[in-house]
Amino acid sequence: MSADMLSTFVKPVHREGYPFIGIFAAVTLVLFLIWQPLGWIGTALTVWCYYFFRDPDRVTPQREGLMVSPADGVISLIEPAVPPSELGMGEEPLTRVSVFMNVFNCHVNRLPISGTIAAVSYRPGKFFNASLDKASVDNERNSLAVEMADGRKIAVVQIAGLVARRIVCEVKPGQQLQTGERFGMIRFGSRLDIYLPPGVEPLVALGQTMVAGETVIADLASNEGARHGEVR
Repeated sequence: MSADMLSTFVKPVHREGYPFIGIFAAVTLVLFLIWQPLGWIGTALTVWCYYFFRDPDRVTPQREGLMVSPADGVISLIEPAVPPSELGMGEEPLTRVSVFMNVFNCHVNRLPISGTIAAVSYRPGKFFNASLDKASVDNERNSLAVEMADGRKIAVVQIAGLVARRIVCEVKPGQQLQTGERFGMIRFGSRLDIYLPPGVEPLVALGQTMVAGETVIADLASNEGARHGEVR
């Protein structure tokens, strides 16, 4: 098997995944001892667990002003909303773009645009289905304010989902990150909300599939209006 083919199937794993993969593998060995068909079911689940925690490299577009998706998944909501109050970004509604991640998506989160982490705030909450609108308000969440070089801020919010039970954030206030750099992950189904600066329109449409660190979600240097899509 060539190196290119091997890299298609073998991906780096986020360190959060090693304990879970180990548990799945150990249980699988026990299941093989009990009854071979159960062992093969365990093998399939272990492979799924491995791919859930995959952390592949991404090719991030390099141009000032480009914002990329912070998560793999599907655009589930685009609407005006007030950023989380704990970030202190005011009461003015901003365009909120929500990316819903199912249990088959890569769950490593990446910074949408270069800047300094101005604030990080965790808030416990409930565990509604992350695709629902009320998840932004009621669910457990971790909110980041990112200050760009021109002084404007965006908000990025990690929201736990129906089966998610751990939000991982690996950055602290004062850190400087580049567009597409990893900043955390959420385990087992969840959502990312991005609050765009005033006057910036999203360049994505409802239902569109996102690739974290690669898909352009907005362009701060563009005057283009909001995009719309059709299923074809």
